[in-house]
Amino acid sequence: MHRVTSLLSAVLLVLLPGLSRGYFPEERWSPESPLLAPRVLIALVCRNSEHSLPLFLGTIERLNYPKDRIALWVATDHNLDNTTAILRDWLVQVQNDYHYVEWRPQEDPSGFEDEAGPKHWANLRYEHVMKLRQAALDTAREVWADYFLVADCDNLLTNRDVLWKLMRENKTIIAPMLESRAAYSNYWCGMTSQGYYKRTAAYIPIRKHEREGCFAVPMVHSSFLVDLRKEASRQLAFYPPHPEYNWALDDVIIFAYSARMADVQMYVCNKETYGYLPVPARSHNTLQDEVESFLHTQLEVMVKNPPLEPSSFLSVPPKQPTKMSFDEIFMINLVHRVSRRERMLRTLYEQELSCKVVAAVDGKALNTTDIESMGIQMLPGYKDPYHGRPLTKGELGCFLSHYNIWKEIVERGLQISLVIEDDLRFEVFFKRRLQTLLHEVTVHKLDWDLIYIGRKRMQVDHPEKSVPNIHNLVEADYSYWTLGYMMSLQGAQKLLRAEPLTKMLPVDEFLPVMYNKHPVSEYMAHFEHRDLHAFSAEPLLVYPTHYTGDEGYISDTETSVVWDNEEVRTDWDRAKSRKTQEQEELSSEAQNSDVLQSELENWSTREEL
Repeated sequence: MHRVTSLLSAVLLVLLPGLSRGYFPEERWSPESPLLAPRVLIALVCRNSEHSLPLFLGTIERLNYPKDRIALWVATDHNLDNTTAILRDWLVQVQNDYHYVEWRPQEDPSGFEDEAGPKHWANLRYEHVMKLRQAALDTAREVWADYFLVADCDNLLTNRDVLWKLMRENKTIIAPMLESRAAYSNYWCGMTSQGYYKRTAAYIPIRKHEREGCFAVPMVHSSFLVDLRKEASRQLAFYPPHPEYNWALDDVIIFAYSARMADVQMYVCNKETYGYLPVPARSHNTLQDEVESFLHTQLEVMVKNPPLEPSSFLSVPPKQPTKMSFDEIFMINLVHRVSRRERMLRTLYEQELSCKVVAAVDGKALNTTDIESMGIQMLPGYKDPYHGRPLTKGELGCFLSHYNIWKEIVERGLQISLVIEDDLRFEVFFKRRLQTLLHEVTVHKLDWDLIYIGRKRMQVDHPEKSVPNIHNLVEADYSYWTLGYMMSLQGAQKLLRAEPLTKMLPVDEFLPVMYNKHPVSEYMAHFEHRDLHAFSAEPLLVYPTHYTGDEGYISDTETSVVWDNEEVRTDWDRAKSRKTQEQEELSSEAQNSDVLQSELENWSTREEL
């Protein structure tokens, strides 16, 4: 039987020597090669984009798509900054990598006649941009491009496969939903009969990824892909407006109307994270405002991703980190939390802030002997207000980490310090707002010991008292978290004089005790002097990177063991933990609505538009 099988195999090898050979020698063939990637024209219209171009162009370079199948169409004009020179230098370096490059610079003038400032969208500017986008679209058709990609020059396409993924959806017009610090994104779910934005119930579930997929919407903008192979795409136009168009002169609305008249449905896709974009500036904002807003977008990328690197063909001047007006900036980090430390150091560097990294005390590594040798005794009768459990080793380590900083402040005689933890994200204009706050409390000679810049407000029944003559500051009520706070020398001295190691409780319970705002009077009775002058920024300047239930959430204080019994773990009720959940929306009665607000707060809103 074995001989028969071997003989049959030999015969088959003779008769079927390979898939690429026929019965006769002249019928031999080779396997078919794969199709070339579709041709894409990327249209870039940039104005006053010096601050964003290094990172933006870096994302274009790193797209996972063959460059010899990409054409670049680049226009810039009416600039007050170095945009033209940066784009020219970049194009000179990369032009041989791409199939085709068209360069349309215009040096003068630096502004439009009817605009009030560089961020004001007046009619002449709208019309000019529409003509440029139409010229780019015409070029795409002339060079027989299969796809036309529009990308604003501050949109960061961090997903390198975004082109392939959008193409697979087989839509005439499709946008990758871009993330921002707010509800704002690059699509609308509703449009009024006059062509303006309309709020709908459909928007937020898409924006928050509660619904995922590709959704039909009346408007996409900023970054989107057009399939020029589709017959209906021939009717799409940016300029001139459709003959029946009588809405506002606005490039994105005019293009959406063009799609509607061509019976082309627009789509937005949120199946994964494709990229990020800044919240647009208001007409009265300055270029510096826009620079800082884009910096915040860059920092938001780093919350869940590696830091973005600039184009390899552009040189970026090094940052000049300082401590601002602080004597020291302390950043607490557990040694084994390397990724957190690296992210925070890079985030601070990008904001030109320097810090001293303080090795956090790892409470889990402490045994009973260690605790006793430090003279630590637990506050009699202490139980977590929400869980009913004793102090955890993680909370013990957290307290000691902050306690060691208070000691250093006193030992070094540091008048004003900033203390931050390693799991926070910064609000837009963080540095400027912090500088303003520090300046105002100094000018008005506020007697302060502690100023929270990040916390979780726990008293939600009534508003906190605002501080007269100082913007964005309230007297702090019962609060959780020690994400970030300013500490005076006087404040650190008060905390140490209370001898908290002899009546230990979590640090974010201890601080409200010391400023006499803790709801449990039995705990406060153990501390005779409760005269810490505590305030809080309002709105806050920092927030946690993650909350309970978020992907990537880690808590070294909550996920721990009871301080005197390693058999009792304390993360069983993490899903119900009130301490680590996001701050619930306050009722209108409890809002700190009478706080003196600075003009920057208009930019800090988290609305859709």
